[in-house]
Formats: sequence, structure tokens, C-alpha cells
Amino acid sequence: MNREMLFRAKHIHATSGNEHLNGTWVHGYLSDENYIYDKSLEGEFLIDENTICRYANLTDLKGEEIWENDILMCHGNPDDLVKAVFGEFDVIEVESEGVIDSVIGWHYEVIPTDELSKCEPFCYSMPLTDTYIKLNEMEVVGNILTILSC
Repeated sequence: MNREMLFRAKHIHATSGNEHLNGTWVHGYLSDENYIYDKSLEGEFLIDENTICRYANLTDLKGEEIWENDILMCHGNPDDLVKAVFGEFDVIEVESEGVIDSVIGWHYEVIPTDELSKCEPFCYSMPLTDTYIKLNEMEVVGNILTILSC
């Protein structure tokens, strides 16, 4: 199976011909750590390497693509927020609440917004899959890198 690895990052103004794209997301293939080739814009663009996000190959309830570091709102509740992450996370056994394994893959981390979201088991990381997206009615509402750069 051949799977494309797509990325997006914020474009850094490089020439007068593309200055209107300065600070906007460009999508495509990483040429190296400083450039993304965006097929739709037909060009290679200098990017801020601190804003690189990998595509999760998933979409939210409205069909919007989910990227690394995206903030997802669950059940239409602005206090129920999670962040899309790729990396290692613990598998928790429900009854004992003990760690039974550790896996690497797409998952979501709870963003603590209220007392409930800070409590176990509500604060545990969970796999980010189509099933969990539908079950939690997840919608992309932003990206943590956009918020941090403001």
C-alpha cells in the first residue's frame, strides 16, 4: 500500500511574487525542512519549520481534513476540546485505570478547559480514528500553532 505523507506549514515571504501568501498555510510534500512543494499552487514555498503539521488521513464530521496540532471540539461543546497528535501514548485498562501498554500512532490529547477535563478518566489520551471522531462528534475549530503564533 502506497500512502502519501502530506504536510502543511506557514509560508514565509520569500519573493515579491508570492508575498500575498505570507503567513498562510501551504500544503504538500516536504522538499526539506524549509520547503513544501504545493501542487495546487504549483510551486515550492519557504516555510516556518516550527509550523510543520502532518496530515492525519482523517476528516472531521463536516469533512474537513485533520492535521497534526489541530484543535477539535467535541459534541459542539466549546469546553470539550482535544488536540490531534502523532506519537506515543499509553493504553489504559478501564477498571484498574492502570497502563497496560504503550503504542505509537494518531491520538488525541484532552485540552484542559474545566475541572472535568482535568479528571481521570476524562483526561486520558485516546486513539484518533474515524469511530472516535463520529462518536465524539469532532469538528476542527483551529490549530494550536495558529493560536501560539498570535
